[in-house]
Amino acid sequence: MKLNRFGEREQSGAAPRIPQLLRAVRVGIADDHPITRTALRGYLEEQEDFRVVAEAASGREAIDLVRTQDIDVLLLDLDMPGQSGIDALTMIKAKAEHVAVLVLSGYPEHQYAVPLIRSGASGYLNKACEPSEICTAIRRVAQGGRYITTVVAELLATQVITPTPGGLHEQLSARELQVFLKLAQGLTAGEVAAELSLSAKTVSTYRARLMRKLDARSNSDLTYYALKHRLLD
Repeated sequence: MKLNRFGEREQSGAAPRIPQLLRAVRVGIADDHPITRTALRGYLEEQEDFRVVAEAASGREAIDLVRTQDIDVLLLDLDMPGQSGIDALTMIKAKAEHVAVLVLSGYPEHQYAVPLIRSGASGYLNKACEPSEICTAIRRVAQGGRYITTVVAELLATQVITPTPGGLHEQLSARELQVFLKLAQGLTAGEVAAELSLSAKTVSTYRARLMRKLDARSNSDLTYYALKHRLLD
């Protein structure tokens, strides 16, 4: 009889046992919808190896949460009031690099997954995924790995194999991409500013930058570009 790398005894002829973590994974949930946080907490706490230790309803609260609580994995939504999850991710990785951030968003992978993973996220899941996949992803990133879905893997592979032909939008930051998609959907600069809790001047600055980077001259050009590259639902 010998010990495996998880400290468990191996017996000849016995069925392999699922490795158990030495302690429960401490999970934080950052989402502005109370019903979503409640549902996630209830489901995760049904798992023996998870313990939800804190919740946040905004990006600012998420940043404070990782500074004041002992957390292994943070489930992070993107659209939140005040400071969005996109802005919060950069601050979280700067202040608590050890915390694995798993983005759980209603946006499809092709819109935000790659730039957010480049910004330090350990994985990206669409909220339409199966609950069991969230558990699998948490376990993976809690052990220091990354959770890459098949869709995200294909997006990453495409950018590695054909880095430039893929599209000018692939060079945008996550925040630039967020502003771009909202403008492409037909929102005015003022409406984008209100939704993202930014000043109108800041959105105008982003818009000018986007026009230059995407070789566009109007919001209609932005919409055409987004439709051409299948970036809108």
